[in-house]
Amino acid sequence: MTQGISDEGLIAAIARLIPPARHVAIGAASPIPTAAACLARELHGNLRVSSLYRRRANPFTDGTGELFDLAAQGRIDLFFLGGGEIDGAGNINLIGTGEWPGRTVRFPGSFGSAFMYLMAPRTILFRREHSKRVLVPRVAYISAPGTSPPGVFRRGHADALVTGRAIFRFSPERARFTLVSVHPGETAATIRAATGFDYDVADPLRETPEATEEERDILRRRLAA
Repeated sequence: MTQGISDEGLIAAIARLIPPARHVAIGAASPIPTAAACLARELHGNLRVSSLYRRRANPFTDGTGELFDLAAQGRIDLFFLGGGEIDGAGNINLIGTGEWPGRTVRFPGSFGSAFMYLMAPRTILFRREHSKRVLVPRVAYISAPGTSPPGVFRRGHADALVTGRAIFRFSPERARFTLVSVHPGETAATIRAATGFDYDVADPLRETPEATEEERDILRRRLAA
């Protein structure tokens, strides 16, 4: 049984990846990325957070249409995406598995993921579960591609993949992840055993630090109020 990282530690780890973004946008059903963006704003200032998850942080009166407009204009620096499946090339699957359209397992749907993945200069992929059923050699269906062929306009790619057990960084030139940090209680071996795709390992490989007292205080006293 591994020790694991606390929710506050996971939020803090994501918050540290956000700078130097000036405008972060988060979709619905994303409490941990939303908390991380709000924490980064409190720590660093000069950060706009637009979240469909949190009513007080949702500036859009016309729903996601305004979010897409901002992304198309290049006015969003960082977006968060997840996936029912994520593979080693940065592709995500929000459709499902089995015979089309995902009759074995049905995921919630890709919605605007393909658009936002290409329009945001940086994307952080987040999935709490870290297992071989989620991190697969090749996704069953590509609802948003990790890279695009030459001639296809896109502003950015995945910057990082954060799970409940580790942090990876992504190289779009190589279409490949590098394991850069393991959460408390994990090792390079336990992460390798739980990951379905191949990847590189940073040297040195560091351990993800838990949230600091300052970060905990902000989360508990200012953001949770």
